[in-house]
Amino acid sequence: MNTSLTTSQACEQLGVKPATLYAYVSRGLIRSVPGPVGTRQRRYDAGDVQALAGRQATRRDPQAGVQAAVQGSLDGLRAGGTGGVTPILDSALTRIGDGTLAYRGVDALSLADAATVEDVAALLWTGDPGTRPTLPLRARLNLSHHPRADTPLEALGYALTYAGAHDPDALDTRPETGPRQAARILTLLHATAERHARLPPAPDLPLHARLARTWGRPDGADLLRRALILLADHELNVSAFTARVTASGGASLAHCTLAALSALQGPRHGLGALHAHDLLSAALNGDTRAAMRDATRRAGHAPGFGHPLYPHGDPRARALLDALEAQFHGHPVTRATHAVIHAHAGDTAEPPNVDLALAALTLVLGRPAGDAVTLFALARTTGWLAHALETRAGGQFIRPRARYVGPA
Repeated sequence: MNTSLTTSQACEQLGVKPATLYAYVSRGLIRSVPGPVGTRQRRYDAGDVQALAGRQATRRDPQAGVQAAVQGSLDGLRAGGTGGVTPILDSALTRIGDGTLAYRGVDALSLADAATVEDVAALLWTGDPGTRPTLPLRARLNLSHHPRADTPLEALGYALTYAGAHDPDALDTRPETGPRQAARILTLLHATAERHARLPPAPDLPLHARLARTWGRPDGADLLRRALILLADHELNVSAFTARVTASGGASLAHCTLAALSALQGPRHGLGALHAHDLLSAALNGDTRAAMRDATRRAGHAPGFGHPLYPHGDPRARALLDALEAQFHGHPVTRATHAVIHAHAGDTAEPPNVDLALAALTLVLGRPAGDAVTLFALARTTGWLAHALETRAGGQFIRPRARYVGPA
């Protein structure tokens, strides 16, 4: 199956002239590669062209776009893609475009260089990092009331379930109370992680330092701060959309976060870092290309590589991998990561994504694979809460319709 199109084919699919096609290429919306040897022709990525055509169709016919978004494309699913057209909702939280990521107009990579998790939470929740809501000194719920969990991720779920059922503050739906409630939930989850590690709470520490203490790696505090910020939000992914749908029905912020946490735990979303962790672990202990082959066979794709929103490279991955290299240059994990990236570069142009960076970070800090997902969840909670608050403020009720195709 052809994966590239000629100029005329791409223009026909998009309904544009060549000059417009070239403009799309210059803006990074469509990838272009050289054509046949000995010619000056170019070829254009068929997937990029199809995705752009789909977005244009959605703008022309929003109802058809929503239908396609919910139903998805069977052809895309059979090919291993995500299928369908991305649903579009208005949001002032996060912008992804031209290979960049920004929270409320502020570059996320710049925030990761200097800001705290609390600063970014305030920015996403209120629009102003200077009005940072005070994090409660302690989680005000009795964490001993919910069952002892086998894993940190399971413990987070228990804590949110208990908070949703027993926190009276969750019943206060006045807009001005939203950031305070969000701060309570974020504090609760970090306190839950501490409790699972059998540590007393450390409410006087910044959140990234609390997590570094929980993991027994104070030397990893700055790396964790960067990861918690770079993963704080990523627009309308599966879990953030779940948080919005749940919030639109009037659920508490604890229950919105619980719903998003559940949505995170799928191999096509938050669990991708587990496959990347397995890949790097195997590369540490054996042949890199064999590790790549085996990991690709298990996952159905090269884990930790490629991202549909960043065809030229995930900036979060670059930032985290650069920080890892700067602090742990020559470490066996960083060497294995370089080897895996080099081995994959020989087969495809797909650059590493944030799953590979998360796997490398947790391995460098000596943590098990599951902690990559725990880190993802703790980071993304900030964004889930922001999406829930924004949905509340807008009064949206998200209720797609189904097109019945069963028996008459």
